[in-house]
Amino acid sequence: MVIDDSNTIRRSAEIFLNQAGCQVILAEDGFDALAKITEHLPDVVFVDIMMPRLDGYQTCSLIKKNARFSATPVVMLSSKDGLFDKARGRMVGSNEYLTKPFTKDTLLTAVQRHTTQHLAA
Repeated sequence: MVIDDSNTIRRSAEIFLNQAGCQVILAEDGFDALAKITEHLPDVVFVDIMMPRLDGYQTCSLIKKNARFSATPVVMLSSKDGLFDKARGRMVGSNEYLTKPFTKDTLLTAVQRHTTQHLAA
């Protein structure tokens, strides 16, 4: 699942992931994502930090507090690369932090890392 208010980022991630054979669910913001997550049960969630209505930190926190999804890996996406932002992501339960613009390789490496860990758990 890719949650980002930027259509460009969503489309880029979707193309990269589709090319690798992944099934991709897109969401425009946290509310949209929370409505779709129970229906689609994603293996990995990529969430932008800066979004209207429900930001990435709040979205990640809500996903992780739900017993059904607490083990689902959440990867934060942000153009900010600061230590504070990464620490805040960890505090709400994120498993990884990728800086935008991401490359196809960094995105696929994150998927691979978290899906193998997720399946092993």
